[in-house]
Amino acid sequence: MADNSLKNSYEFDGRVRYSEIDHRGTMTLPALINYFQDCSIFQSEALGLGTGRLRQDKKAWVLSYWQIIVDRYPKLCEKITTGTFATAFKGLFGDRNFYMKDESGQQIACANSIWVFMDLEKGRPVRPTAEHINPYGTCEPLDMLYEGRKIVLPEQSREQEPFPVRKYHIDTNEHVNNSQYVQMALEMAPGDLQVKQVRVDYKKSAVLGDMVFPRVSEEEGRIVVELCDESVTPYAIVEFRQR
Repeated sequence: MADNSLKNSYEFDGRVRYSEIDHRGTMTLPALINYFQDCSIFQSEALGLGTGRLRQDKKAWVLSYWQIIVDRYPKLCEKITTGTFATAFKGLFGDRNFYMKDESGQQIACANSIWVFMDLEKGRPVRPTAEHINPYGTCEPLDMLYEGRKIVLPEQSREQEPFPVRKYHIDTNEHVNNSQYVQMALEMAPGDLQVKQVRVDYKKSAVLGDMVFPRVSEEEGRIVVELCDESVTPYAIVEFRQR
């Protein structure tokens, strides 16, 4: 049963840096995603379940799905608070919410995410033990408009120029980092997007030296970018909505 309070949440304060903004003077979507991702890492480190402990156990929490809603992007030098908490652990999976608030305490962005617990030696999902989940506790989910994780693909899409996975795309798991897929997709998307919602369905991990074959499609209200391997099997499917 989830806790009705947020006593199991973790927060950290920040200030929007020049390196995190775009030509509008506001935080970029990948930077916002990095705040959320860093927040979950900070909580895990604080609980003694960080990257070092997981590496020792040959385990990892791997992101399977994001849904991020942005009411507004914070401006340069704006003070912000980023928070996260687990909402449920079910079988192989953990569900986690995120939020970002401005200096007045107003929520300006939120997210839902699904993570799968991986055995790195066997290369497959495993059920986490109590010692890997109990310290997090759980809280009631945020009041947000939740969408299903399946991103319906448009009937037609355009092939884009393939490109290689670079060293700067890679994280400590030796895979392309979660936010880097979103950055790749933004590079493929037409126009100067002001994304209000992004959903990402992570299918399989790309590694250094892999080639990414993008496919882009536009429908009313959304843009879908498929980041695929040479056989058109997706590494990740990214959906952007501007309203």
